[in-house]
Amino acid sequence: MMWWSGHWGWGWGWGAWLVMSLGMVAFWGLVLWLFLNVVRTISRTSTDSVSPPTGTPEEILAERFARGEIDEDDYRRRLNTLHASQAVGPPPKAGGQ
Repeated sequence: MMWWSGHWGWGWGWGAWLVMSLGMVAFWGLVLWLFLNVVRTISRTSTDSVSPPTGTPEEILAERFARGEIDEDDYRRRLNTLHASQAVGPPPKAGGQ
């Protein structure tokens, strides 16, 4: 090769090797950091969106009605069913105990 001057890195020596190595480590560190943040964001979003309902069954039913998930007929039917089941008592445990 005609342009080869006999020095590794065309006069940069070990400096070019060091800069390229550090650049490669920084690049892959950035890729790993981005990947971990995306995974953390996805997992946080999926766990935050599913929260257990809190309150009494009547309150949960009223919240569903207020959000428009159920209509008035369905709300009244479910509310009557709740009141009827509370008057009778809790269902028997499984296993006959």
